[in-house]
Amino acid sequence: MEITEHIASLRGEGELLAEAAEAVPLDTPVPSCPGWRVRDLLAHLGFVHRWAAGYVAGGLTEPADDPDEPELLRLAPGDETLTGWFREGHAGLVAALSAAGPDLQCWTFLPAPSPLAFWARRQAHETAIHRIDAQLAAGRSLDPFPTGLAADGIDELLTGFGGRNPRALSDSPATLAVRATGAPAAAWTVTMGQEGSGVSRGLVQPATPGRHCEVSGPASALYLLLWNRDPAAGGIDVTGDAGVLTTWRDRLRVRWS
Repeated sequence: MEITEHIASLRGEGELLAEAAEAVPLDTPVPSCPGWRVRDLLAHLGFVHRWAAGYVAGGLTEPADDPDEPELLRLAPGDETLTGWFREGHAGLVAALSAAGPDLQCWTFLPAPSPLAFWARRQAHETAIHRIDAQLAAGRSLDPFPTGLAADGIDELLTGFGGRNPRALSDSPATLAVRATGAPAAAWTVTMGQEGSGVSRGLVQPATPGRHCEVSGPASALYLLLWNRDPAAGGIDVTGDAGVLTTWRDRLRVRWS
């Protein structure tokens, strides 16, 4: 995806999130984020958007010393202004990314062609997944993701977050193959728990014996499954040792540090 496409996705996903959040009381539980209410979801993402915009607009080249998550949630505005505050932060991030030049230099935490490409992509997917959380809380039907956005999100999750320390994702040699149907060349192989562990684009035959699992299906459904947002997503086919997929989903951690 191009940077402009990521920014457009960020804009649209944030609007869908706000609309779903406004449809229910702010103390409504978020089933996909145990312990959170809708107000926590808005607070979290409102701060994340401002955090990201700070690096982009300010050209900050070092990570800031920010409060931890519980402190951020405590510092959020009250219910009467929270949704408007979220919308302001979302709009500010979209504006900062739209105004940034291709030569932007700032801190990032995953490999990317450029800092601007990184932040546009990361915030598009951060917002897209939390839009699902808001719609689940509101009891709404989930708007499906465009195939391109979903396949790109799978790629970020597997090669970015999953590629940091794939050996630690399993106690024994294991291979997880992921194939998105309807998305040309959208396939990945995650090798875990052994020497030479890593993530490759494309389907790679395991070089050593071990547990193997392949999961395939529409890109949008796979995107939700791999983000632990909708295990019952339709059209998913799991073959081989399903425990490999379960272990990967249990152990993968999505964080900036």
